[in-house]
Amino acid sequence: MITENTDSFPAELDLLKESKTRLTYFKGENIYKQGAFAPYVIYIVEGLAKICLQTGSKKQINLRIAGKGDFLALSAIFGESRYAATAIALKDTLTCMIDKDSLGKLLTMNPELAIRISSQHFHHESRLVQLIKSLSYNQMRGKLASALLYLSEPQFLDENIFEFLSRQDIADFASISLESAVKFLKEFDKEKIIRVDGRLITIEDQERLLDMSLHG
Repeated sequence: MITENTDSFPAELDLLKESKTRLTYFKGENIYKQGAFAPYVIYIVEGLAKICLQTGSKKQINLRIAGKGDFLALSAIFGESRYAATAIALKDTLTCMIDKDSLGKLLTMNPELAIRISSQHFHHESRLVQLIKSLSYNQMRGKLASALLYLSEPQFLDENIFEFLSRQDIADFASISLESAVKFLKEFDKEKIIRVDGRLITIEDQERLLDMSLHG
């Protein structure tokens, strides 16, 4: 982890000159840890991070991927004293660590920024609702289909997101075992639903994958 001096932040954050710190986290580093005290909200300037919920000593569910322009740990503004999940850099990731109290005050003075953050929060909430639905009702093939659809959404296309994800990561997005994920990826490839080329995965038949995620 190293300190950066890059100033490519939203103009609104320049008002927090004394309340923000710029840090780069290298691939694989924890940006924050589930259960740790949460003095900061994190803004991603560049890079990618996976947000995961640890459900056991060796088990976790990958909740979502955060990228450029995303705020993390917003619940800290509203009284949460500890981080509810873990954030891990998927590649070298430049962040802006913002004092939660200072950001809270800024939001009361800047409705445009408050609306932007609220909209982002709503998008992430919708993702969690879809994840809960998939984990509650889908069989394993349907869970994997839902995970692949999420990871193939337009915001991830420029990043070639699968380059940064192991098969274990994909399994954790689907909340299935590594062995099952590998097995079903091979089946999907044979059925020409996806195309697997090393780490890279391309959706070939989105309609079948969507049907599987809805009814699988």
